[in-house]
Amino acid sequence: MVIIITGASHTGKTMLAQKLLEKYSYPYLSIDHLKMGLIRSGNTDLTPYDDDKLTDYLWPIVQEIIKTAIENKQNLIVEGCYIPFDWRKGFNKDYLDSIRFICLAMTDEYIDRHFADIADHSSEIESRLDDSYCTPDLLKKDNQFYIEGFEKAGEKVTLINDEYTELISSLMES
Repeated sequence: MVIIITGASHTGKTMLAQKLLEKYSYPYLSIDHLKMGLIRSGNTDLTPYDDDKLTDYLWPIVQEIIKTAIENKQNLIVEGCYIPFDWRKGFNKDYLDSIRFICLAMTDEYIDRHFADIADHSSEIESRLDDSYCTPDLLKKDNQFYIEGFEKAGEKVTLINDEYTELISSLMES
């Protein structure tokens, strides 16, 4: 089984991946780690701020890693924001049968009610060197981008609107 976790910034993708790793002992691939390895090693001229270009650059690599894991009957969690809305087009039915897709996004109302909590937990699993860019308006815009894009592509988006901990727990049981 390959579990793909994507969504907007600060939604808990990395935390969910970590919890799934701990529960099921599945290894996980952080697309951010792959991105930084390729950038720091000089294998690309892209920067961490080239989001659209990074998706186009990273996804073909990640897609083939997923296929290899499935072909080898290995479990894997893939976590990150660099997943295109049409991610399914690179997989046939046999591959898709072995993939679980999770997209996390917060509603505007949740961001309004819980922004202080979101900011407080932003470095819970990984240290964010600079989180000063994180504002309620930016989070709302980023979350709407994921909601609209993945829903338009026919994907289910897990909306964070109420009790966060219960929602994450339910995703671990699914």
